[in-house]
Amino acid sequence: MDQRIKEFVIAAILITASCSPAAPPTRSQARPSRDDVQIISPDGTIEISFTVDKGVPYYLVRRRGREVVGRSRLGLRFRSANFDRDLAIEHVQRRRQNTTWEQPWGETRFVRDHYAEATILLGQSIARNDPPSAHSGRLKLIFRAYNDGAAFRYVLPEQPQFGDFQITDERTEFRLGSAFQSAGGAHAWWIPAYQPRRYEYLYTKSPLSSLDKPVHTPLTVEAPGLAISIHEAALTDYASMTLKPDGQHALEADLVPWADGVRVKGKAPHSSPWRTIHIAERPGDLITSTMLLNLNEPNRLGDVSWVQPGKYVGIWWSLHTDKETWGPGPKRGATTKNAKRYIDFASKHGFSGVLVEGWNVGWEGEWFGAGERFRFAEAHPGFDLEQVARYAKKRGVHLIGHHENAGSVGRYEQQMNGAFALYEKHGVRVVKTGYAIELKTRWTDGSEHWHHGQFMVRHYRRVVEEAAKHKLMVNVHEPIKDTGIRRTFPNMMTREGMRGMEYNAGWNEEGGNPPDHVTILPFTRMLAGPLDFTPGIFKPYRRNGKTLYPASTLAKQLALYVVLYSPLHMVADLPEHYQGQPAFRFIREVPVDWHETRVLDGEIGATITVARKDRNSPDWYLGSITNAEAREVSVPLSFLDSGATYRATIYRDKTGYRDKTGHRVKAATQDENSHFERNPTAIEITEKNVAANDTLQLALAPGGGQAIRFALATE
Repeated sequence: MDQRIKEFVIAAILITASCSPAAPPTRSQARPSRDDVQIISPDGTIEISFTVDKGVPYYLVRRRGREVVGRSRLGLRFRSANFDRDLAIEHVQRRRQNTTWEQPWGETRFVRDHYAEATILLGQSIARNDPPSAHSGRLKLIFRAYNDGAAFRYVLPEQPQFGDFQITDERTEFRLGSAFQSAGGAHAWWIPAYQPRRYEYLYTKSPLSSLDKPVHTPLTVEAPGLAISIHEAALTDYASMTLKPDGQHALEADLVPWADGVRVKGKAPHSSPWRTIHIAERPGDLITSTMLLNLNEPNRLGDVSWVQPGKYVGIWWSLHTDKETWGPGPKRGATTKNAKRYIDFASKHGFSGVLVEGWNVGWEGEWFGAGERFRFAEAHPGFDLEQVARYAKKRGVHLIGHHENAGSVGRYEQQMNGAFALYEKHGVRVVKTGYAIELKTRWTDGSEHWHHGQFMVRHYRRVVEEAAKHKLMVNVHEPIKDTGIRRTFPNMMTREGMRGMEYNAGWNEEGGNPPDHVTILPFTRMLAGPLDFTPGIFKPYRRNGKTLYPASTLAKQLALYVVLYSPLHMVADLPEHYQGQPAFRFIREVPVDWHETRVLDGEIGATITVARKDRNSPDWYLGSITNAEAREVSVPLSFLDSGATYRATIYRDKTGYRDKTGHRVKAATQDENSHFERNPTAIEITEKNVAANDTLQLALAPGGGQAIRFALATE
């Protein structure tokens, strides 16, 4: 049974068992005496209120009675009409759903989709008191209340005056309510929009009231006892949404425009993405929400058994650290001989893929922004694609193809199908795409388009769809942000879309990522979906006469494989740097596909502890990391199966001398302690038996972490 049929069967069974059929609309629903609608989540936690006041639509969101989003305006403006005033409710249709579906891969295997929904048909008339029959246009708003958030979208029905349309503005507001205006105030974690490096900026924490520029989503906002994330789901044939400050506690949707200023171009019927508001008491609970996935359509690809998560190595870190080069010359990395060396390494240690960057024609000279030169089906003379692919297959490994187009998307689309067919012919399973250019991409006619506007949203979707036809999984660097579309297209595996490990390679003028960067990403960027951060750096490296290492301890590098989720995780360091390293065992063993995920502890920008259960065994894995501060983390092991004994293999920072039981008996000298600056590679590896009623005390060094495997003990 393929995945799509399986989802349908599970959904049908659970709808029949758990959901009451939607009642037909009553007269009061069809022609309400009061222009307001309430949608309450299944557990009563979330309440959405919708109203039309003097022709203007508004909504409001509460959690347990606390006002999360205050009275906020809604509406769309077109070149030919404005659907943000002179509106009235014509009809309300309600339904509830409680289903469970199975992911082909993911952070959790089974996903519950449980919500209450209201579809509200709005009519517009020139005269405010006109009857519905006189309305000149109609717009639908669909609201869903989940137990952990709220979502809504616009739907433009088919109607004579909206064959082709152009949206000039979306009037959606997020005016944060009284829950974010208490004495403790509200703080936002944000990166700027409309900037040259796309999403590749360090996150800033600042009072929400101080925001003065458009920001990207997901945007995370904290207040005492409350955290929310504003984002969007199912971004399809629409402009990406940024958020523009509009007052001290207010944000307004700001759609990335076409070159002519139009925000969205289309033909009715047409739907906007879902506007999403994840809501939780603890920031860590934002991470385990599945609302974003549930708002996307089920798998369209049918049988996706060819979509396989895995770990990969490749000719990559050597290029960023200037040990080798993308282009021609004596240090060229992408050679047949070098690729075989990586294949041998991957085969020996059980890694499924080998990435080879720089294998194709076009890397001569300065390639950044010069994508017109790239040929995606033509290897340079020193690389024999057919021979390397054949060798990889023999060794039980597949190649990961690389398509860097440097922003020349028109030239890329001209070559894409042929290049994908070439990969399919040679058994390449994954393609890593890249769009390394500042701000705007180029089409064949010379026109330039914002990286995140509707033009590029369409392009990224074409890539995923065409890749699927050739049974190719996709890893996108310089991507459009994730909005959960991996549910619909499971071959859309992972993305960059943040400052990844490459920023630690010494080429960035601002320096590498600080220790708190990876303690922020799970609560911000990672709320959108998987990220290809490329962890696993084991040894310091030399560049421009300096010895460098990420702002991290070695134990933290291991912990990132658990904390930062990706179904394709890179083992990023050079093969020779793993030789003779006992800690390498954790990277060989840690899975990338999970049955269950739990966030045990977390404070944005300070620390996070995550436990995940392997999808294919009873084993659990734990990752805990900190910022530049040392800290102690207490971890109850109640997530383990009750009554079972587990053998815990613990990879921890060196934080002091220990006795035979593992307790610290006195502090080590400064030189012996782990520290992200002074002694980053110091690590201790211990084993002990544990059970569900135990509690571990984790000692994290400055910039450090711990990684633990809990294997079911054998008698």
